[in-house]
Amino acid sequence: MGTADVSPYRSGPRRLGSALDAIAEELAPETLLADVQRVWPEAVGSSIAAEAGPTAERAGVVTISCAASVWAQELDLMAPQIIERLNATLRRGRVKRLRCVAVGHSRSAPRWRL
Repeated sequence: MGTADVSPYRSGPRRLGSALDAIAEELAPETLLADVQRVWPEAVGSSIAAEAGPTAERAGVVTISCAASVWAQELDLMAPQIIERLNATLRRGRVKRLRCVAVGHSRSAPRWRL
């Protein structure tokens, strides 16, 4: 079979996750908050990302909604390291400060995650 005989169609299905990731990346707004939300799990790790997430941004100050006050306090203490990791991976803008607030979400269904 030569190159002229190759079908332009895929020979098998591809994973839906990779297709959805590409669409989400293309449709994501070009804001600092969207960029922080995109890199948050990488910057803080899956354990913290399950308990807290970025929900708002204003003038470089990112609000982190936490499942409990103990998480808000812990992230306040870790803020300098988290900001450094975030700024190292962001495509646009810079985080100046984190504002960590407790919102009382359950661990199983954080509202900041889609």
